[in-house]
Amino acid sequence: MVSTAARLEVARLPPEALISRIRERGPAAVALSGGVDSAVVALLAREALGPDAHAATILGPAVSQEESRWAGEIARLLRIDHEYLRADPLASAEYRANTRDRCYFCRTVEGGAIRSWAAARGIGQLLDGTHRDDLGEHRPGLRAMEEAGFLHPLLDAGWGKREVRAFAQLRGLPNHDLPSNACLASRIATGEAITEDSLALVEAAEREVRALGFRQVRVRLSGGEARVEVEPEALPRLLAPETAGHIARRLRSLGLLTVTLDPEGYRAGSRR
Repeated sequence: MVSTAARLEVARLPPEALISRIRERGPAAVALSGGVDSAVVALLAREALGPDAHAATILGPAVSQEESRWAGEIARLLRIDHEYLRADPLASAEYRANTRDRCYFCRTVEGGAIRSWAAARGIGQLLDGTHRDDLGEHRPGLRAMEEAGFLHPLLDAGWGKREVRAFAQLRGLPNHDLPSNACLASRIATGEAITEDSLALVEAAEREVRALGFRQVRVRLSGGEARVEVEPEALPRLLAPETAGHIARRLRSLGLLTVTLDPEGYRAGSRR
């Protein structure tokens, strides 16, 4: 097994260099979700700037309550100034249309909300948790964040997910091994309209599956059908008749008439 120290050695810049760069740019606002990437950036900003480090978390229909809860927990642990900001991308017709560039319109709304909040406080440095591994995927949201003025310290340092998780574990962040997440809209098939009801349905369905002890959960909606994905190593338990029957009953009680359990399991980046 690769040690934490060995994993960090592959990073182009060490944590100390990141902290120095953030400090040089002055007061900062971190876009803090419940994930490990932005948590690490918030930790680095707090160490670099002390009380001049701030964090903001978006609340909206596409953000799960679990993710918002984690953001608050991380902010309290780091003792970083933190606020929840409401922003609703559903106000954008382009977002609701759910094209392949959906994330651009979402991040335009969310990034703009954080930028306005920061500007009102005289904060000029905007930071997010984008890292090296994010570049291998279609990320229109990244373009929107850059247009809003956000910097990507982890990406600039050459860090990928392994380095981020290793550093988070080293520093005792409780979400260091939390499964990667994405906004609830990513579960709705491209081209199908996004509504507040469909987002709420996805969140409720995933909550039912997680209640059974599964860690990586996606409930994807397409044409009225729900497809359940969990981490591949948990597939035998998911597909066991008793568990499968329970999940089908619970999801049908939410109004989902057709429920399929994916026999291949969750695969990162999939919107099948």
